[in-house]
Amino acid sequence: MLKNKIFVVEDEGIVAMDISKSLSAMGYDVLFVSDSGEKTLRQLESQAAKPDLILMDIELKGKINGLETARVVMENYGIPIIFLTAFEDDATLGRIGALSSDGYLVKPFDDENLKTCIEKVLRNH
Repeated sequence: MLKNKIFVVEDEGIVAMDISKSLSAMGYDVLFVSDSGEKTLRQLESQAAKPDLILMDIELKGKINGLETARVVMENYGIPIIFLTAFEDDATLGRIGALSSDGYLVKPFDDENLKTCIEKVLRNH
């Protein structure tokens, strides 16, 4: 059975490493970890193997945020995205919902919530 491939796009390095470690322990293949939308888009352009899923923080380093990066990814690659956010306010959730219905996780989240959300999104795609 092939492992599902995942990109982790998170601006906080420690959080990104924790998520990557958890994903590997769950049996996923973390192809790439990034802290910016620009790096992520360059990686997608250059990489032959595309991820099955991207975990995308809303706030990123660089000039484009996670929502704008996600818009480009969905338009050009059709890769499902689970948004990661520290904010649960109506405005943030509305911005996420207007862009994608795949899913989101509010930080901090535990491994079980992460795994459940990933499995649901992968099953629906």
